[in-house]
Amino acid sequence: MQPVSCSATSYDRMTIVLHWVVALLVVEQFLGAQIIDWFPRGPLRVNARSVHIVLGVTLAVLLAVRIFWRLTRGRQLVREPGLLNLAARLVHHLLYVLLIAIVLLGLVLTSARGDSIFGAFSVWSFAPGNRDLANAIGEVHETVAWTIIVVAALHAAAALFHRFVLKDRVLQRMWPRG
Repeated sequence: MQPVSCSATSYDRMTIVLHWVVALLVVEQFLGAQIIDWFPRGPLRVNARSVHIVLGVTLAVLLAVRIFWRLTRGRQLVREPGLLNLAARLVHHLLYVLLIAIVLLGLVLTSARGDSIFGAFSVWSFAPGNRDLANAIGEVHETVAWTIIVVAALHAAAALFHRFVLKDRVLQRMWPRG
């Protein structure tokens, strides 16, 4: 099935909902990751990390749904020519690549450490006791997370630039409607 293509001026409801849910989940995951180590070692830290892992898996599922929807059913707006449109497309593709990378790195990190999920079960570890490997994967995971935040902030700044400087309707295309 091909994406719905038309000369519409805004995205469909599902695309908008998926965009904002993924955006909020990315911010939550980033902020949540910043406080995991505030918890003392033991059940509280295991639970904090477990929430991060479960929401990371949720992000993976929503990202897959979003990509599938975009490729098959989502409304595709007419592509306008020019450098701004090219930059926007490149940033969107970069965000998708980074989001896929962060999810995969998170899954690999979880398996490298053999994390316990809420103390109920442990994820199989492919490198039991190898803290150096887990730390290296964790550093890459963190670097990609910061890169996502920077690129997403630039994306948001560009949307505000369109709204307040160019005074066009780019931001409104992805804004939730009643």
